[in-house]
Amino acid sequence: MNLSVQKRMEHEPPAALSKWGWRFHHLGIPTTLKKSNEKYLPEFGFYCSGFSDSPFGIEWMRFEENSTVHPLIQEIPHLAFEVDNLDKELEKHSFKIISPPKAPMNGLRVAMIEYDGAPIELMEFKTR
Repeated sequence: MNLSVQKRMEHEPPAALSKWGWRFHHLGIPTTLKKSNEKYLPEFGFYCSGFSDSPFGIEWMRFEENSTVHPLIQEIPHLAFEVDNLDKELEKHSFKIISPPKAPMNGLRVAMIEYDGAPIELMEFKTR
């Protein structure tokens, strides 16, 4: 995968923000602990919580044993970025896609990619 990114200095933001125009959305952290105010997503077999209350965009994810979510997402925290055009970003960068684009709710399309062993979520909102 050739992302044409030069090494950055400590004070510089990552290319996803500074060059590609992506916007940080949240950090998803897998957990086995039940959290307050969990919301169950039956189509994916997991509970999520914290996102609406966190000033930092932290979302906790507790997975059921039979969850259909890719194992990497269940085991390793992921960063999520909002993008203007999901299909364009996936095509432009030739990422390894671990969860193809889908619409988990009205007005939102998401895809999960893997970069250097880490899951990254790309989100495209159509309600803006």
